[in-house]
Amino acid sequence: MRFLIYHASYHRLQDALAKAAPGVEFVLMDDSGALTLDTRPIALEEAGVEAAWANAEAWFGPAARDYTVAMLKSPGLRWLQSGAAGFDHPMFSQLVQRGVKLTTSHGQAVGMADYVLWGVLDHFQKGAERRAAQAAHRWDRLQFRDIERTRWLVIGFGSIGQGVGQRARAFGAHVTGVRRNQAPHPAADLIAADKDIPGLLPEADVVVLSVPLTPETRHLVDADFLARMKPRSVLVNVGRGGLVDEPALLAALDKGVPEYALLDVFETEPLPAESRFWDHPRVTLTAHASGISEGQALRNDELFVENLRRYAAGEPLLNLADPKDVLAG
Repeated sequence: MRFLIYHASYHRLQDALAKAAPGVEFVLMDDSGALTLDTRPIALEEAGVEAAWANAEAWFGPAARDYTVAMLKSPGLRWLQSGAAGFDHPMFSQLVQRGVKLTTSHGQAVGMADYVLWGVLDHFQKGAERRAAQAAHRWDRLQFRDIERTRWLVIGFGSIGQGVGQRARAFGAHVTGVRRNQAPHPAADLIAADKDIPGLLPEADVVVLSVPLTPETRHLVDADFLARMKPRSVLVNVGRGGLVDEPALLAALDKGVPEYALLDVFETEPLPAESRFWDHPRVTLTAHASGISEGQALRNDELFVENLRRYAAGEPLLNLADPKDVLAG
């Protein structure tokens, strides 16, 4: 079997890869887009690539375009390990249509769950007011809001949502996770279905979006959704920008419900400089960076090496995406 990998990733993990899958040959792409096999230049047509790793180094590196073309033009490709949690990139649906197995990454989940708790805690603890008081040398003693006994609605209860649930419950919150699989989960007090969301919104103090973007979830947060939200509630989006009808959210924030929004993703990225979100007093935003923690790369590497071992051994892969979900996006 031959595996396409970015050269820097290969050299970083060379020993672990050899141990995980001794019989695999690695086709390396360098920063110029050139391919080598055992240091020998090789054309894509000769490479016979069966699997590939589209991690951040490949996806955002100097040869990103060439790497994408190589994956799309490898007729023998059978498996792609993505470095992303989502699967709404057009390339994924093209490959899945050809029968390619797609596995996603949960390497971002820890950092993203931490990010959600940071944002909610900062708002509840009146972080902006505390920092302003310090800057003005004011000895203000501010009352803050507890997480204990608040109710969290986490829409999308995969690895990210479960991480959020686990952390929120540790603070004493009641967590409802929304997912298709209705089996109980230790990171939630209750598991609910999509159809239950309208009835749960009026009781939710914190609503977290960590669901993939599909035709069914596009503009999930619309005017009706927002009208059902609880006074003083917080909306957090770490999923995809398209989950939210942005004009509807701005109108709702102007009226004060939700009280606050923590937004890491937007329909247009980078967010245009003229967007009202930048200066809205009820918004904290970040640049699609909630998962960029120091441990992300290590977790992605570990998942990839384990999945490579499984693929070579004919074992079930971790984080295998459902083709129906990928094609729906």
